[in-house]
Amino acid sequence: MRSSALPDCPSRTTFQVSNRQLSRLYTFLENETPDRLLTRKRWPELSMDGETDGLVVGSEDSGPDRRRRVHGMLKLYYGLNEEGQVLDQQESLDPCDINGPHFDPELYLNKLRRECSLAELMDQETCMVKQIRSLDSDMQTLVYENYNKFISATDTIRKMKNDFKKMEDEMDRLSANMATITDFSARISGTLQDQHTQITKLSGVHTLLRKLQFLFELPARLNKCLELQAYAQAVNSHRRARCVLQQYSHLPSFKGIQDDCHAIMDKLAQELRQKFRDGGSSAKDLSECVELLLQLDEPAEELCDKFLSHARSRLESDLQGLEAEIRPYPSAPMKDASATRSSSTAAAGSPTENAPKMSTLLSPTSNTDILEFIDRGCNEFVSSLCLVITSYQELFITHAQTGELATKNIPQMANGKLHAFVDDLAARYFSLVDRRIQEEKGVSDNSLLVRALDRFHRRLQAVAKLLPGSDVPNKGTEIVMRAATERVKQYLSALQSFYMDSLTDVRQALATPRLSMTGVSVAGGGALLGGAVCGRDAPNSLPELLSSLSASILNQIKSVLASVHLFTAKDITFSNKPYFKLYVLLLLSESQLFFFDVFCSQGEFCSRGVRESLVVSFIKFVCQSSRQFCESAGDKGGSTPPALLLLLSRLCLDYETSTISYILTLTDEQFLVQHHSPVTPVTTLCAEAREAAQKLLNHYVKVQGLIISQMLRKSVETRDWVNTIEPRNVRAVMKRVVEDTTSIDVQVGLLYEEGVRKAHSSDSSKRTFSVYSSSRQQARYAASYTPSAPMDTSLLSNIHKLFSERIDIFSSVEFNKVSVMTGIIKISLKTFLECVRLRTFGRYGLQQIQVDCHYLQMYLWRFVSDENLVHFLLDEIVGSSAHRCLDPAPMEQSVIEVICERG
Repeated sequence: MRSSALPDCPSRTTFQVSNRQLSRLYTFLENETPDRLLTRKRWPELSMDGETDGLVVGSEDSGPDRRRRVHGMLKLYYGLNEEGQVLDQQESLDPCDINGPHFDPELYLNKLRRECSLAELMDQETCMVKQIRSLDSDMQTLVYENYNKFISATDTIRKMKNDFKKMEDEMDRLSANMATITDFSARISGTLQDQHTQITKLSGVHTLLRKLQFLFELPARLNKCLELQAYAQAVNSHRRARCVLQQYSHLPSFKGIQDDCHAIMDKLAQELRQKFRDGGSSAKDLSECVELLLQLDEPAEELCDKFLSHARSRLESDLQGLEAEIRPYPSAPMKDASATRSSSTAAAGSPTENAPKMSTLLSPTSNTDILEFIDRGCNEFVSSLCLVITSYQELFITHAQTGELATKNIPQMANGKLHAFVDDLAARYFSLVDRRIQEEKGVSDNSLLVRALDRFHRRLQAVAKLLPGSDVPNKGTEIVMRAATERVKQYLSALQSFYMDSLTDVRQALATPRLSMTGVSVAGGGALLGGAVCGRDAPNSLPELLSSLSASILNQIKSVLASVHLFTAKDITFSNKPYFKLYVLLLLSESQLFFFDVFCSQGEFCSRGVRESLVVSFIKFVCQSSRQFCESAGDKGGSTPPALLLLLSRLCLDYETSTISYILTLTDEQFLVQHHSPVTPVTTLCAEAREAAQKLLNHYVKVQGLIISQMLRKSVETRDWVNTIEPRNVRAVMKRVVEDTTSIDVQVGLLYEEGVRKAHSSDSSKRTFSVYSSSRQQARYAASYTPSAPMDTSLLSNIHKLFSERIDIFSSVEFNKVSVMTGIIKISLKTFLECVRLRTFGRYGLQQIQVDCHYLQMYLWRFVSDENLVHFLLDEIVGSSAHRCLDPAPMEQSVIEVICERG
């Protein structure tokens, strides 16, 4: 059965190929060129049998499976397994085995006719046709894929045939040349055999004579080197002859040479010592002197001390140059600046008991900045120190020791002296650097300090590499850590000073009159809600002042965080230290709890330094300093404007609601703070801010209430209520109370929401006040008036108080306008009531109280959350004045209304 090239075949079939068929195929391929293979239309016959064991390959259109199948065919042809090893296969003797070498087609065909039906024969034929088509396709694919390889292999074989012919000719010539060389070598060896012993003996005598000549000329050679200052050559020459002279020193001639050499070498050693002591030599010459002295068996410990002493003098001169650049701050100007600062703060009326006393941030008095100072220290002192360490180690530690020096443990001794030497000088250098860093009080440009510390830390790493085990890098890192911590404290002080200055500016803005659209006079404080802070663009109302203050503080915090963040920048070498970075630790089990304390100590700068010592401390300072305005004020409100108390209360409330959370989130994200170590939670700070806001608002209510109460108290105490005239109008103080209350209402409404009121009755502004409350009025003015009526009236009044709702005058207010106004009005009316209870009234005095209370009722009810509270207190005032009236004759309600509407 035959098939044409590239037939249409099923998507997946199987075929089995024997070694004999593959052999026939490759014999056919060897006789064909690649071009003819590609254009061939018919392929040789191959007998197939699907039931015989062989290679089973899946046929696919393309892809890696076909490539593996083709490679498998090649391995099968060569008898290899998957690992490339030769398979041991036994040849089959069955003539019906299509894969065997003894296959007989006639017997195979007869067997199929006998054993298979017609349908089975047709199936077998179909299967073999499919296998042949698949084989045709695979073979053509093999040719396509290996076309270039076939061409290359043909060229290579042709070239190898030519090359092997040339190689055979060359090998023949080489063999002939080697035979000739062997013959000549044998002839030379035979000729020189007799003279070999004599030549060897003469060579030995010649070498000995040259050595003796060197020994006899050695003193003159050494003198010549000494004159030319070729010390190294003289030492090397003496070392070459020292052992021989020592061995034959019993001979007079050699003894004389030895004595002359010793005298010359003693003189040379003396010159080397003098050159070493002078100290004017370069480092290279100094190292050469030490090396030569060690070769001359000088005491190594003494040389170490001399070397370090010489190096110390040079390094101390560098330290003195650095110390000359450091100048202490003058003490007097600092005290004057501090006193000026304190006086200005006291004049502003701000609390000073716990506030930080910030001195004026002066620039260093030295001529060079911190970066230039560190550069000079690194380029001079640190570089010289590294050079000394390198030279010292090369001479006394890593240098190859010979002779007796190798058994004296010189490296251990020298290493100990070097560590002590470096630690001593480094401590002095660190002291100077620490002093210079402390002079950096200005916080305007933190990048200069960070760059200086980075350079300082980076250069110290060279010392760590040259001197392993030294504590110098760790101490340098401690200086960087202290500088960073101190800079955080300076930024905290700067933030605190900025906050106090901002409050002073706000206070001045509140105290400066300025006409504006929203400017409303503040009662009792004598200030306007609007005021100029600094220039024409200054805020002129409380909301603008609050917004400006809050924004300026927040911007200042962001600026400080950006400056401090420079310590943790990626290009800063010390930012990878555990103190500056917090590595994230995931605790998976109790067995890992051992590592928790280790990781908690890392990232201390970010968590405890920036977050706790800077941000959290500043937030606490804002709350504490705000509370101090309440603690330092007297009974009359002190010198703090009530508007400032109201503004600070709203500022603290805003901090509690959003600002604190925003600042801490910003800090945690910017510095990658992980809360493994104990940190102050946001809820604690929010609670503290809310407590400060509540205290400030309560104090504001108290101050404003006391201001109005003071006016009412003076108006009651300075009037003769017994002999007063008949009332014709409302007293001016009552009008002032209403005006101030209205101003306070407007002021509070600028910062706080309205709040919730109870439903008002339709006649709230027309509520009448009787001389007594309802129970007492009925008892006092009943038709059956008896002398026992006053006692009954007092009894009924007390019973009425038992069943009336208790009013807490100084209770905490809520953060809304209605609650604040209610608290102020309660304090004012309660003061009015207590003042009335201390006075005695006549008829017209009682009537004047009636008029005043009705006037207050007309306006005050709209400010409070519950109008019944105003009704009750005013009722108590009128009733109390009636109790203390000598002639209680109340005024008609219509007359009262006319007077109040007119007034």
